[in-house]
Amino acid sequence: MGRVYNFSAGPAVLPEEVLREAADEMMDYRGCGMSVMEMSHRSKVYDDIIKTAEADLRSLLSIPDDYEVMFLQGGASQQFAMIPMNLMKNKVADYIVTGQWAKKAYQEAQIYGKANKIASSEDKTFSYIPDCSDLPISPDADYVYICENNTIYGTKFKTLPNTKGKTLVSDVSSCFLSEPMDVTKYGVVYGGVQKNIGPAGVVIVIMKKELITEDVLPGTPTMLKYKTHADAQSLYNTPPAYGIYICGKVFKWIQKMGGLEAMKKHNEEKAKILYDFLDESSLFKGTVVKEDRSLMNVPFVTGNEELDAKFVKESKAAGLENLKGHRSVGGMRASIYNAMPTEGVKALVEFMKKFEMENK
Repeated sequence: MGRVYNFSAGPAVLPEEVLREAADEMMDYRGCGMSVMEMSHRSKVYDDIIKTAEADLRSLLSIPDDYEVMFLQGGASQQFAMIPMNLMKNKVADYIVTGQWAKKAYQEAQIYGKANKIASSEDKTFSYIPDCSDLPISPDADYVYICENNTIYGTKFKTLPNTKGKTLVSDVSSCFLSEPMDVTKYGVVYGGVQKNIGPAGVVIVIMKKELITEDVLPGTPTMLKYKTHADAQSLYNTPPAYGIYICGKVFKWIQKMGGLEAMKKHNEEKAKILYDFLDESSLFKGTVVKEDRSLMNVPFVTGNEELDAKFVKESKAAGLENLKGHRSVGGMRASIYNAMPTEGVKALVEFMKKFEMENK
């Protein structure tokens, strides 16, 4: 069996070119006689890998010098605690809850201080993004938190909330590097890489340097202080070395593809193929209001659970993998990250047309 079209939400599809290159270097990385999996993170060779990865990420996103870039572990979920531990100076933070991951972050923050839910779309199963132009921002809030793209529900903030001068913290796990972004609008941008950038095990944090201080909540472990990692340039302890190496390759691949403007165009074209079909289909329908649709995660349903299950089973047999929706919502979901080729989305739509004909 050859490669399938993998619509998994994460760990997710990676560019074939990157996988081939990593395979070629598996036994001997560029003449050093060993694999990146085996080399010391303190070696000159590895130092070059991690520094190049950071430089390429900075160049892709035009990250200014007054922002730190950190390659950390613990996934996005560990950031749910690290953010309040490091940033909740007044012990107050405002959360906009637009999905399961924002909700988990909001619940975690309650351990460390007063977390206020200032907007939510839970009333309609997170199928839209609330209007965030004039929110009741707390005067003493340390930051305002969002999850920018909702992997499970398929919504995306097209306009950032008006934080009224407060620091914006954003989880971009499932839209990372899918389009250009202005880093200067945020105090903190972070994301797990296993959706759009690399293998599971790495979380990238881009943070305004002035937010990184020794002034953290009492009891914060050394490993959970941003300052620990910033001071040591992500090498305080052994980093997820191989994962960072693959991320570096993906950064190079994105540059080669034309950068983030080109990625955005590619992603918009792909998403349009699928959304256009959903909008005209008599069997399938999308679950998100049009103006808030994600380019990365596209949930859809037939309205009949048995038919949904049949679709998932038959699509798998047709080489279209991982189309089952998240267990919390059911239905189907196609995650069409950067590395998903347009042909994959076309193949999915062709299969959906055929399924619709056979199951009218």
